[in-house]
Amino acid sequence: MHDIHTLVAQLSIWYNKNMKKFNLATIVNNDGCFDLQFRKDTRHDRTNSPTYYRWKTQFIITASNDNIKLLEKIKKIIGCGEVSISKDQARFSVQKISDIFDIVVPYFKKNSLADKKKKDFELWSKAVDIIHKNKGKNLSDWKKSEVNSLIEIHKSSAKYKNKPRTPKWLDMAKAFSKTN
Repeated sequence: MHDIHTLVAQLSIWYNKNMKKFNLATIVNNDGCFDLQFRKDTRHDRTNSPTYYRWKTQFIITASNDNIKLLEKIKKIIGCGEVSISKDQARFSVQKISDIFDIVVPYFKKNSLADKKKKDFELWSKAVDIIHKNKGKNLSDWKKSEVNSLIEIHKSSAKYKNKPRTPKWLDMAKAFSKTN
């Protein structure tokens, strides 16, 4: 009898040390997204409704509403970002390019991801570098080669996405890069 109790105690200690350990990289491998978009924004509140084009990155983790505490914990660990609920989904996202550049990218350079997610991250972090370098500049002032690099990164990263979406404005980005 004593041996069974010892074994149960040892298994309990092992479980607490190994299974309950919080692993953000594992969560990101399953439910995280390194997003890169070319966006078209129209300012309807301004005279003649001017249109602006821009590149945007964001880091996202989605979960069911039941797991909102997990996303709050992730926000605390990362030290930036926002947690929100929409319909039946909770979402953690970091959208500020300076937070992505200074906090998110270094975090995942130190904490390894699985193969597919790691390749997606590596491409995304190159895009983050380009966008951060051009922060505050009008897109027309960017180097043509940088815009073309972002287009290529966007195309290349699609194969690492679980559910790649058709890019809305990528043709516009291509046309934009040819005129500048």
